Amino acid sequence: MTENSLPDPGLRENYRWYLALNTRWMDNDVYGHINNVTYYSYFDTVANTFLIRECGLDIHGGGSVGYVVHSECHYKSALAFPQHLEGGLRVNRIGTSSVQYGIAIFHAGSQQASAHGTFTHVFVDRDNERPTPIEGRLREGLERLRVGD
Repeated sequence: MTENSLPDPGLRENYRWYLALNTRWMDNDVYGHINNVTYYSYFDTVANTFLIRECGLDIHGGGSVGYVVHSECHYKSALAFPQHLEGGLRVNRIGTSSVQYGIAIFHAGSQQASAHGTFTHVFVDRDNERPTPIEGRLREGLERLRVGD
């Protein structure tokens, strides 16, 4: 599957799960809008909240952990404190031990993303840090969010 065969990442309708987010005073930079690095924090929060709530990922004692190996963000329109946001999540690709999420940040109620990008986890064994298969409830949860082919 190519990036071009995936549904438009800038549209709300192309995401499968949403999380309410709020901007914080400290998120603004000196230019009066959300600083670019903060979007990566939002991405991390959206993906990991889904994994914990919907897939049963035990971040403190589970046998596997997800390491971020790649991320990117495309900025489309400025956001600022105070605003209510929504993070949209989908799965673009899932392999044996890795998953690439599509994530977008929307001003609450907006149909167009203010920012969107990808975030890739490789799941590894907590003890030996070697890649481990995505199985069971984790795989089932991620498969529910898969888009494209």
